[in-house]
Amino acid sequence: MLLRVERMRIILMGMGVVGQAFLELLELEKADLYRKYGLHPVVVAASDSNSMVYNPRGLDVQRLLNHKRSEGTLHGFPDEVQGMDLVREVEAEVVIDVTPSNFRTGEPGISHLRAALQTGKHVITANKGPLALEMPALVEMFQHKGLRLLFSGTVGGGTPFLRFVGKCLSGEKIVSIRGVINGTTNYILNRMEDGISFREALREAQEKGYAEADPSNDVDGWDSAAKLVILSNWAMDLGVTLKDVSVRGIRDVEITEDMLSRGKTVRLIATADESGLRVQPEEIDRRDPLVVPGALNAVSFIAEISGRHTLIGKGAGGRETAAALMRDLVELKMYLGGVEPCS
Repeated sequence: MLLRVERMRIILMGMGVVGQAFLELLELEKADLYRKYGLHPVVVAASDSNSMVYNPRGLDVQRLLNHKRSEGTLHGFPDEVQGMDLVREVEAEVVIDVTPSNFRTGEPGISHLRAALQTGKHVITANKGPLALEMPALVEMFQHKGLRLLFSGTVGGGTPFLRFVGKCLSGEKIVSIRGVINGTTNYILNRMEDGISFREALREAQEKGYAEADPSNDVDGWDSAAKLVILSNWAMDLGVTLKDVSVRGIRDVEITEDMLSRGKTVRLIATADESGLRVQPEEIDRRDPLVVPGALNAVSFIAEISGRHTLIGKGAGGRETAAALMRDLVELKMYLGGVEPCS
């Protein structure tokens, strides 16, 4: 089947680890994107926390990457601009938002989404903040405007948890979800099984890059809660936000020798079922599929007819999340071309 080649102009908001990984993957895959999908992506604007760049003919992506990596900022790049509202003022088909997740205000991501809505742009995002706080309203507004809001990179990084339940379990009623959906806490609890303290395990996680300098969102359960909101709305159509989740983190968890001798351990479990949504540490059988090693994630979807389906994979990482963004970009191209994307 011949696909019509379309130039898709992209505004990239965020040039951290994920943003840079996305641009690197875009450069690596551009020939295949053109050949397989008729997709010709052109990055016309990008921003980091300090600067923004814009070229209506398209930015030199490799040169942009080299500048960001050598200087640590976009400031000083030849296409730098001042005082522009990129999402509102730049002509483009899609905004890709990979700015940091903020679970208190949703900013700056929520402003990017609203500006995209008002100017008729599709959005692909890996930012959990806006969806955790306003997902039902945002999804409805994008649908009303005939625009796509794609967010597979918000849960599971490169592991297609959302796509799995949306495609492979379509037509099934999902009655509950249970998952380990934060790699940082999973790493910490795995190391605590080896006999080290929470504080030591957290320090290791920070040294390995699994945990931020301020690990509160991870260890206090808010990252898991945000992902649970997204999963629950997508798989179960619950219409919930972050305020609907009961949240308790792992700071006071102990994993004892007695517990391990009984074949048990502790994991931070995110659950959505008939009794509500909750994130909390739970004692769990070590043979349970949710007990995965290292910083892996695992999610079980329980379907009314076919039962339990568990998907396991990497829950984070720049390249992995960039791969999810790329899948969403291809899906958007297929949608705009009137072609149903493959599952």
